[in-house]
Amino acid sequence: MARSVHLSRAEVIVKLIGVFLIVIGVLALAVGGIRYTTREKVLELGPIEATAEKHHNIPLSPIVGIAAVAGGIALVVAGSRTRV
Repeated sequence: MARSVHLSRAEVIVKLIGVFLIVIGVLALAVGGIRYTTREKVLELGPIEATAEKHHNIPLSPIVGIAAVAGGIALVVAGSRTRV
């Protein structure tokens, strides 16, 4: 006998957040950090300006990625539980 599965709105939201956390965790593990570039004015002589680009890196610990993946899996599993 086939059972129809009706997910409540809360279950769908929990599952979506879980999938989002899994994707973010995998990206954090793959990339290893956040990189960005800023421009700084290094010299200004009247109308003449010189700028330099500075590259910055914010490292992400692998623990952050693993925690996000684990939390995402937990939310997906919790959202998948059906009530009897």
